[in-house]
Amino acid sequence: MDDKLVINFTPTGMIPTKSMTQYVPVRVSEIVEEVLWANELGITMVHLHARDDITEEPTYKKEVYGEIIEGIRKYAPYLVVCVSLSGRNISELELRADPLSLEGFLKPDYGSLTLSSLNFNATASINSPETVQGLAAIMKEKGIVPELEVFDIGMINYAKYLERKGLIEAPYYFNLLLGNIACAQADLLHIGVMIKDLPKDSLFSLAGIGALVYNSYYLYL
Repeated sequence: MDDKLVINFTPTGMIPTKSMTQYVPVRVSEIVEEVLWANELGITMVHLHARDDITEEPTYKKEVYGEIIEGIRKYAPYLVVCVSLSGRNISELELRADPLSLEGFLKPDYGSLTLSSLNFNATASINSPETVQGLAAIMKEKGIVPELEVFDIGMINYAKYLERKGLIEAPYYFNLLLGNIACAQADLLHIGVMIKDLPKDSLFSLAGIGALVYNSYYLYL
């Protein structure tokens, strides 16, 4: 594989359940199996969304994330692991930060940080300034890198604000998520304006938002 290409794999996402498609991995064992299969194909990073085994609803609980990370690192110790800190179904800072308290072998390398609130088709992702700054501060303290989730150009400006406040440090990793109904579209002009506005020392990826889940991310260094 080209050493300038990083493939960031998202096996589950926030939306799909078994009733929508039998193929989506939602249980710990299923997510681990899917990640290890993808690892054999050459992924170098994974973006995890944990689910409750019974309800299949997204969960913030560090115990579930810990089980997933343990299963992955037992066989793929060098795979870069990012945990979702999404505000789509949870807004409280202390709950969303729970996976960041994992330590040692289970400590994630990255945590997702959506830089503003936004609307999806049928729901909202609430990311108050207090919560965004709180998550950034916790990750900085613990040495966990923020995966900066950007749905529109204003979020890049907010990343620069966090930079000025000393809450995030270069080099930066941005996910530019395109195609959401209320945000930047998968259009070359939209993409170009966003890339132009990124701060120095930034890596970026382009992600497409589908009907149910995000597609895999492709990061070009």
